[in-house]
Amino acid sequence: MNGRCDGWCLSKSIFWFFYTATFIFVVGGFIFWLIFSPSEVKFHVTEASLTQFNYTAAAANNTLNYKLALNITLRNSNKRVGIYYDRIEAIAYYGKNWLSTVSLTPFYQGHKNTSVLRPVFEGQQVLSLGTRDLSKFDSEKSAGFYNIDINLSVKIRIKYGKIKTLRFKPQNIDCPLKVPLSSNGTVAEGFQATKCDNVYFFSDPNAMD
Repeated sequence: MNGRCDGWCLSKSIFWFFYTATFIFVVGGFIFWLIFSPSEVKFHVTEASLTQFNYTAAAANNTLNYKLALNITLRNSNKRVGIYYDRIEAIAYYGKNWLSTVSLTPFYQGHKNTSVLRPVFEGQQVLSLGTRDLSKFDSEKSAGFYNIDINLSVKIRIKYGKIKTLRFKPQNIDCPLKVPLSSNGTVAEGFQATKCDNVYFFSDPNAMD
């Protein structure tokens, strides 16, 4: 009887230990969140220089030559929260076509800090544009503006005081741009600073690493 009780009592004690620990963790995390209530980092593309965007349609080789330089500002307005960007990649798309991926230098962003990323996308890509996509390209060429999407893929850690989270990967940040084509090496006027979407560092860290 005592043997059965010892086993049952031990299992019950373990259950209540983990239940209590989980409860304290959840409540403590909620209180911690209320105290700090961090604001999301704000991403803006403030400058864009598109000095080459030429598409050559040929029977054997449909090629887009491009060169795009960006300034992307990251504003951390929190007083107690810092962010480690352990991996950060900028990915350029034209329509649904991937153009290039640029790996940027990892860094730490402190409290009340504005950081600047300066990715440069340059090269050529073979694209098979259908009739509709080619018509869209010609229309944008006539207007002098091209719709280019930039995605930012990051793996980060959050620092609260002396506490650091595990590294995790938020969903990609989307920066849809309308960029004027420059000519003769000069930066074209008309680019509007653009706020990026889907920044969920604190409210939706959904992929732990």
